[in-house]
Amino acid sequence: MSERRRLALPALLLSAALTGTACSEQPSPQSSASPTPPSTAVAGVHPAARAYVDAVNRRDLNALVDAFAPDGRVVDVSRTIAGRDAIRAWADAEVIGGTLRVLSIAGNRADGQRLLVHWAPSGSGGWRAHYDFTVTGDRIAVADLQYA
Repeated sequence: MSERRRLALPALLLSAALTGTACSEQPSPQSSASPTPPSTAVAGVHPAARAYVDAVNRRDLNALVDAFAPDGRVVDVSRTIAGRDAIRAWADAEVIGGTLRVLSIAGNRADGQRLLVHWAPSGSGGWRAHYDFTVTGDRIAVADLQYA
């Protein structure tokens, strides 16, 4: 057995062991590869939420911004990003280039929907999060993005 293979096996076993012991309060890396388009994998996703998910996965900054009402807001864990110009700057710096997969609908209400998603920023394995969309008309009024 070559030296490289002898060293690779323990590293692989350690990696597998660590993957299974993630803490629930911290985002855990998970595979985000999926041949199914993310927003269509789960039926019943609100059209405004679907527009956001599709824009992220198409890396379409203009479509992402257009999914929001002119005075729309994003709550990204503890930061609030208000208005389309601020949302554009935030999404360009932190969202576009990542992948977003809807895992399930966590709740429906008259003014929106809460989704369980897998969010993977560019270069990351990603983690589960709850994305709670409040909708006005056909646009997102508030997207509240929190770790699951």
